[in-house]
Amino acid sequence: MFLLGLDGGGTGCRAALADATGRVIARASAGPANIVTDPQGARAAILAAAGAVMQGHCPPDQVCAVLGLAGANFPEAAARIAQGLPFARVQVVQDVQIAVAGALGDDDGILAAMGTGSVFAVRRAGALRVIGGWGLVLGDEGSGAWIGRALMARALRGLDGFVPLTPLLRRLLDDHGGGAGLAAFAQSARPADFAALAPLVTGSDDPAAIAVLGAATAEVAAAIGLLQQGGALPVTFTGGLGPAYATRLRDRWQIRPALGDNMDGALHMARRLAAT
Repeated sequence: MFLLGLDGGGTGCRAALADATGRVIARASAGPANIVTDPQGARAAILAAAGAVMQGHCPPDQVCAVLGLAGANFPEAAARIAQGLPFARVQVVQDVQIAVAGALGDDDGILAAMGTGSVFAVRRAGALRVIGGWGLVLGDEGSGAWIGRALMARALRGLDGFVPLTPLLRRLLDDHGGGAGLAAFAQSARPADFAALAPLVTGSDDPAAIAVLGAATAEVAAAIGLLQQGGALPVTFTGGLGPAYATRLRDRWQIRPALGDNMDGALHMARRLAAT
């Protein structure tokens, strides 16, 4: 039996194939794989990445797969994506579960997974609690998509005169053809499209960027603070924005580096699944 681990989110998905001992023999990547915001696109990306790693190594019916996917906290979405997948055994879990398995190993601690979306988890005495991860419309506080949307909203407020129209906000408006163009872009933008604006904020000294990143950091700190109830635990940040938040919050909590990444966690869980 071969092991397949897949990590899928709003920006893209990665897959790794390992033999029964856990030795990785192939890796591949494909497009975004959020099973709530774009289920058809997610399925296509999953099959593309999985097909690429299996090619020349094994057929699907010899594969035990664990898929950690954005949106899998919605049981109906997870069940739909699992139907019809060609693997011998498959388990679809929320992407934070493979992140916890990879980052914390078997230790207790708090995980803040900060990418296109955001989700937070605490393992305490072996029990896992997850908060957030509800998607950009109603949540994903502090994520890349949340930051990008907040920056766009601030640009429109600057255009209306509620806040100063800083150079960064003027640039954003100019790049989209003014307020109407910015609003039109937002109507059809995916989380990954908003998240593409996050690098304009992190590390910038523009007052608008400082305000947006400050608000994002406050949201992240509130989530971690909630999970700290019951006793202080070290915090591990992962995802593209993880280093930025680790730096900003290092004086507040003990920050512990991740033991491994999401792919390590997915393969670890796949090995466990194969053994049951």
